[in-house]
Amino acid sequence: MVNFENVAALEEAMTRPSAELAADLARAPGDILILGVGGKMGPTLARMAKRAAPERRVIGVARFSEQGLRAKLESQGIECIACDLLDRAALERLPRAPNLVFMAGHKFGAAGNAVFTWAMNVRVPYLVADAFRGSRSVVFSTACVYPFADVSGPGAGEGTPTLPPPGDYAASCVGREKAFEYGSLTHGTPVRLMRLEYAIDMRYGVLHDVASKVFAGQPVDVAMGHVNVIWQGDANEQALRLLAHCTAPASPINVSGPAVVSVRWLAGEFGRRFGMKAAVTGTEAPTAWLVDTRASQKLLGAPRVPLETMIDWQADWIARGMPGLGKPTHFEARDGKY
Repeated sequence: MVNFENVAALEEAMTRPSAELAADLARAPGDILILGVGGKMGPTLARMAKRAAPERRVIGVARFSEQGLRAKLESQGIECIACDLLDRAALERLPRAPNLVFMAGHKFGAAGNAVFTWAMNVRVPYLVADAFRGSRSVVFSTACVYPFADVSGPGAGEGTPTLPPPGDYAASCVGREKAFEYGSLTHGTPVRLMRLEYAIDMRYGVLHDVASKVFAGQPVDVAMGHVNVIWQGDANEQALRLLAHCTAPASPINVSGPAVVSVRWLAGEFGRRFGMKAAVTGTEAPTAWLVDTRASQKLLGAPRVPLETMIDWQADWIARGMPGLGKPTHFEARDGKY
């Protein structure tokens, strides 16, 4: 097993493009515009895109409120434009590109700022779908658009009606999808709605949350007792590959790892690796946010990094006291409040 010496090594591995990505990008020619590049996944997705297609312009758009992020991206060959996507005039001034990856949105703090959540997750998508009607578009969405699924089954399939549990975040994510569906129907824009569940970076994610609690001797809440997870490098690769598989009208596709993973089992696995007994609290519900990924596996293949490897990497990262982003996933929440 090869672990990551530091953040630079982690990001190098996470952004390393595959031959399959290069082949699919060849079928989706032209520059790549990434709206919302400043989020947790955006910087590594942008770097992967540039490494896979160094001859193309990769343009990242965000507010760039995080100190140093813009300079870091520009040092990697990514063009950066500061823009508030709620400002329609500023949005209209952005360059058009044949390929669009939409990653903008608002989740954490949604329960206390519903107005902003709906503006970012619904108003902005309607504006973008209209302004970028000529761009094939991959839109980051979420498993939260689905109702909870039985943990004994494969998870919600793409045909499952989007009737999410309560909460402004999940409901507004359905609105985001409807905005791009409307744009696709109105303008004929090719669109893929990528319903992602829990990308894993050593610095955040479900594995980081569980491992950190186990290592600190804190109990792990197992009420939301099952999850799907995928290595962030695989999630980014699949998102970029989907540019070659957009459809008009828009269509959804689930992206995550194939396994339904028990949170209790995860806690035990981290405890075993740390040489300590993991404590858990609560009782597993019979349902959880889970997605059936058979369609994406058929189209794109299985994720390259297996679950056991991610667990090993995460345990090593936590045990060595390596940095995190301080952004818990709140995967435990069943009431839709983030």
